[in-house]
Amino acid sequence: MFSYTRAESRERRKLFRKGFRQALADNVDPALERKIQAIDQSAAQRGQRELDALHNVRDNDRNTVAQAKAKVRTASREDKAAARQALRDAEQQLKRSERAVNRAENS
Repeated sequence: MFSYTRAESRERRKLFRKGFRQALADNVDPALERKIQAIDQSAAQRGQRELDALHNVRDNDRNTVAQAKAKVRTASREDKAAARQALRDAEQQLKRSERAVNRAENS
């Protein structure tokens, strides 16, 4: 997963256009390719950190759902409705975090 900043995207597009023109003339500057690779590498590292953070959020949401299920099972009759609502809320949050992880992994 790559996560480019706006400045990196702008700079990469500029370098790509410049490299494309040089490729048409069969005279590509190796420094240009190194700059593009450096931008790609920093974006890949940033993207990996963001993906790791999303995985942590998803894992925390899974633990929250498990705790909510345990509260439903152990709740008294008066508290059962509130515990079920907390479980539904936790499951919805888990679905949102799983969708975010799936979008990040597939993009």
